[in-house]
Amino acid sequence: MSVVDLPGQSAAGAASGDSFIESLMDTDLYSMGAYFSDTNPELVDEVIERSADIERRGLRCFSEEEGVDLEDTFRTLLTGLAVRYYKSVAG
Repeated sequence: MSVVDLPGQSAAGAASGDSFIESLMDTDLYSMGAYFSDTNPELVDEVIERSADIERRGLRCFSEEEGVDLEDTFRTLLTGLAVRYYKSVAG
């Protein structure tokens, strides 16, 4: 059964799904996204947008074109990914 087949999910499957979601919440990436979202709610949309731009353009290209340090560019990318991960798991 794939994730697409969820409407006919059994009670055992739902419990297993809950356990799986809980395991996703027990990660550093989830914690990083949750922390950023809780402490900087006004920046969530911006960091997601910037990280998506970095994904499209690539780390080096974004860094050079925007005049941002490569490590700072990577941190922004990772933060944006973490926030997207957190939002998708937390719902």
